[in-house]
Amino acid sequence: MRHYSKEEWTKYVKNELDHDVREDYENHLYTCDQCLDIYIQAVDEVEGALPVIENESAFTDLIMAQIARNEPPARTERKGVKKANKPFYQSAIFHYSIAAAMTILLMSTGVFQSITHYTESVQMPSFQEKRTSVTEGIVDKTFAWIDSLEKKSKEANK
Repeated sequence: MRHYSKEEWTKYVKNELDHDVREDYENHLYTCDQCLDIYIQAVDEVEGALPVIENESAFTDLIMAQIARNEPPARTERKGVKKANKPFYQSAIFHYSIAAAMTILLMSTGVFQSITHYTESVQMPSFQEKRTSVTEGIVDKTFAWIDSLEKKSKEANK
């Protein structure tokens, strides 16, 4: 990516460049933050040399009057040009109707329900290992420990 110098941006601000070159500079500003900073510096420097608008409201009114005088471009009417008629089977409504009819057909025959049964059987493992919860394991170990203490105390008492 080529970066432009401050002098080049100053020429851009003063409108001393060709139209094509100005467009290239504008497009470059959209993608380059470094050149945007240089451009802002150039605008700040040249700002003092630009003419000052003495009566801003009169200037605004003048511009608005010129805009109002400009007529929008005439719209071309297409009376002679007809849309090419597409066959009915190429229209969107036809495709949506076919999709709705197929959905109703598949729902009424139970295809979707059989698919859910099939997926449930695939998701369930063929054998399930009995897993005890953590609390059950702790309780079992605690009781085993207490039983062993009771046995030791009975043996010690004999």
